[in-house]
Formats: sequence, structure tokens, C-alpha cells
Amino acid sequence: MDANENELLTRIGPGTSMGGLLRRYWMPIAGVSEFKRDRVKPVRIMGEDLVLYKDLSDTFGLVQRACAHRRADLSYGFVEKCGIRCNYHGWAYNETGQCVEMPYEDTVAPQTKYKNRVRIVAYPVKVHGGLVWAYLGPQPTPELPDWEPFTWENGCRQIILSEVPCNWLQCQENSIDPVHFEWMHTNWSRRQAHPEAALGPRHLQVAFDSFEYGLIYRRQREDLPADHKLWSVGRVCLWPNCFFLGDHFEWRVPIDDENTLSVAWFFSRVPKEKEPFVQHEIPTWYGPLVDPETGRWISTHVMNQDFIAWVGQGRIADRTKEKLGMSDRGILMLRRQLHEDLKSIARGEDPKGVIRDPTVNHKIKLPIAEREFLERGLSLDEMRAHPVFRAHLGRFVFQAGQPGAVWEQYCEAMGIDPSAEIDDREVVRI
Repeated sequence: MDANENELLTRIGPGTSMGGLLRRYWMPIAGVSEFKRDRVKPVRIMGEDLVLYKDLSDTFGLVQRACAHRRADLSYGFVEKCGIRCNYHGWAYNETGQCVEMPYEDTVAPQTKYKNRVRIVAYPVKVHGGLVWAYLGPQPTPELPDWEPFTWENGCRQIILSEVPCNWLQCQENSIDPVHFEWMHTNWSRRQAHPEAALGPRHLQVAFDSFEYGLIYRRQREDLPADHKLWSVGRVCLWPNCFFLGDHFEWRVPIDDENTLSVAWFFSRVPKEKEPFVQHEIPTWYGPLVDPETGRWISTHVMNQDFIAWVGQGRIADRTKEKLGMSDRGILMLRRQLHEDLKSIARGEDPKGVIRDPTVNHKIKLPIAEREFLERGLSLDEMRAHPVFRAHLGRFVFQAGQPGAVWEQYCEAMGIDPSAEIDDREVVRI
């Protein structure tokens, strides 16, 4: 890849080609449960400084962070029955960005109706799956995808947010890179636990396919049968900036050119003994990246290991210096699709995966290797005997820093003992 192409695919600010592409999709930007107490949150998305708020009528709004009056910071504003009010001079705005009140001007010169001529930048916001979603692109607004897992019952869910200091593309390229599981998650975890630990099973072949909502990678390992679901079904690189593994989604939402918001949504199917199970609120927590005692990046958990790989490539990976191998066909496939999407936009067409038909947008199915378990469930004893899901009963393996209250809620849902002491610095076993 030459420098110009690398620049094209990584720069996402207003007015850029890739920014124009990514703005045509709904992006998750927060968890609904974050707004139980604090109703105003500053956010930076796609290179824009914005404020996400939930007013006293429980309507969400996403507006520019600077008040139109004297550019005061609206993230220190306060919500009203309808909209958000600047704490400096009281100008108020609704979720469309329209100024609805100027207290002084409305008092001394109400006939001027000056407020009607003032509007700030605002973007559509929706709530789905316990997440707050934003659309920053051109009209008409597409459908917010109703992915099937959002509709599943009898599951304990959680949302994890982390700000990763690197460009979105090197994060998303991880989503179509199957061989890294062998080395980053299996072998590195084993060697962190013991320097002479045996290496894990090798990959024998990988394959890549395209489908309506993204790309699929399939992998065959020497310890698994030839018809294993990791080969026959595979995993999903969900377009344009998500990784879907059946029981969870991982979105890589651009904050700006050099920072990415990792948004992870997890579904844990409860044992059959705990059905019916209803979760009234999905907890949201922030995952730490660095060990405060050592100053080193946390490397004990699956997603933390991924973060290290992404950040290690630099704020924006210099792809002019990379040497791709045979396992990187999916990376090339991803990059080619991005170029095709840019061509589609230039022709006035929608890029890959945009949903316009509301009749299609209902419990949209995606390829899932563990579909039978996630839909039908297992008993607790069957889960304890399962080669993959038994590890999930002992601790949260995906990201470090899970709050004790979230773990206790999970244990209650799963019917397991939360009292066992867990060392979060112990390397997970994959």
C-alpha cells in the first residue's frame, strides 16, 4: 500500500472520503445505563466534539459541544423537560439543535423571535440493545440494524467501553485475521503463564468469504474435526467496523484519526435451570488499558491483548512498510471492499450493508458457530463440561477491570457462587 492509499483509508474527519463513508452507518456511542445519574456526557466521534444528553422527558439528543451564543461548553449544561440548556446564559436547544429559549432576549424583545434563527449541529439518536446509537451521515437516514442477538431472551448482557489510542482501521483489520488467535490469544497467554508452556494447536487452513452484511473468515485447526463450525460457519467481520463472534459484538468507532472507541456488547446465555430470566438493565462499564502499578499495557485478557497489537502499530499504522503473508487475504479483501464502497458513494449508491427496507430489518440473522447453544441453552452441568463456555463460569475472560457488582449480577444470573476470589492479573486460558 502506498502512502496516499493509507491516508485515504485512515482519515475520517469531516470532509474526508472515509469519514463520508463511515458516516453512512449508525454508530454505537454509549450505554443507556450510563445516564441513570448523569444525564449529560461529552463525546468525540468522527472528529467532532459533541454532547450526548438525556432530557427530563427521557429523550436523547446529540448536539455540538459549543453553544451558539458565546461558545460555552454544553457538556456542563443541564437538561430540561425538552432539551439541554447552556449554564452560561441559559440558551436552550432541543434534540434537533433548534434554539428554543433565550431567556434575556425572550424577556426584553420577544417580538424579534431571534431564537427561531439559531440552530446548532445535531444528529439523530436512537436506543437499541441497551446502546445509544448516532447517525452522522446524509439523509435519508437508513435503518438502525436490528441484529438477531438483540432480541434473544434468557441472557445476561453487559456493555464495555474503552478508548484505544490508535486509528480505527488497524482495529477493524483484526476482525478478519484468524491466525492471530493462535499466537496472540493461545500461545502468548500460555507463555505469559509459563515461559516453557507448550504451544497450542496450529491452523491448517483459512478461508474468506463475502456476504450481504460483511465478510466471513473460516479457520481449520489441527485439533478440531474437518466439519467443525469454526470452518463450516466461521466468524463475521460485520460491516463496516464491527467484529461479531456469536455471543458478542465489538465495534471500533472512530473518535478521530488517532483514537478509537471500543464498544463491546456481550450476551451470556443463562443455564436452563435459571429460565425464564429477565434482565431489566444492561450494565455499562469502562475497561482499563494500562496497569497503574507497572505502567505497562494489560495483557491478561483477550481484548486487552488485541488492544496491544493495535496500538503497537502506531497511532496510524504505516502500511507502506508492511509485508503481508498468506494468511492476510482477508485484510486485502477488507481494503478492496472499502474502495468499492467509496466508488458506490461516488455513483450515488449505498455502500455495503446499509439497510433501507424496514421489512428486512427485523431479527436479522448472522452466521453463528454456536447458534444451537445460544438459542436453546444448556444446563449448568452441560456448561461446566463445554470446551469453550466452561471458562466463562470462572471469570470474565474478555476484558480486564470488570466491576465486582457486574460480576455478582452475572453469577446470580448463571446460578454460580460469586464468593470465590478472582485475580484479575492472572492470564486467561484460551
